[in-house]
Amino acid sequence: MKHALATLVAAVLLPLASHAQLTVHGVKYEEAAEVRGTKLVLNGAGTRYKGPFKVYAAGLYMTRKAGSPEEVFGTAGPKRMSVTMLRDIDASELGRLFTRGVEDNMDRASMVKLIPGLMRMSQIFSDHKQLKTGDNFVLEWVPGVGTIVYVRGLAQGEPFKEPEFFNALMRIWLGPNPADWRLKDSLLGKAA
Repeated sequence: MKHALATLVAAVLLPLASHAQLTVHGVKYEEAAEVRGTKLVLNGAGTRYKGPFKVYAAGLYMTRKAGSPEEVFGTAGPKRMSVTMLRDIDASELGRLFTRGVEDNMDRASMVKLIPGLMRMSQIFSDHKQLKTGDNFVLEWVPGVGTIVYVRGLAQGEPFKEPEFFNALMRIWLGPNPADWRLKDSLLGKAA
């Protein structure tokens, strides 16, 4: 009898668990994602504020949960940062802010090596002119391939091959001078 009851409970609850998600200002982040056949888990998600204004929601996916920036940077395997705009923004301005965010969180010698990639990243966003409320972009790290940038679901050119490029971008949100401290805590799975 106990075994039958446990089986029934598992049969009812398992499908519900597989559709678990976290909603951040209307943006849904599934608890699991897949990148090239590798299962990822949602490490955390939150909102980027600029003053009192909501700018975007962001969710970080990894192969396992990490509670510190060092763990995020050191975790092997694919990773994904998914960002959905909560307001319209000039895309070229976003590209400049990315470069500034990397600059604020890296030493000069390390950043100099990434300048060609950062210039290309800025150009990707400049080419889109504007990101509107609800538009999404994704940064994916795929070992052996590089960092792939998707805007509105479409890959933007060739992957960035340098392994350190993805972590440099992650420092925008997880570095010592993050874009938003509350977002940093949320991405690391800490209560916001």
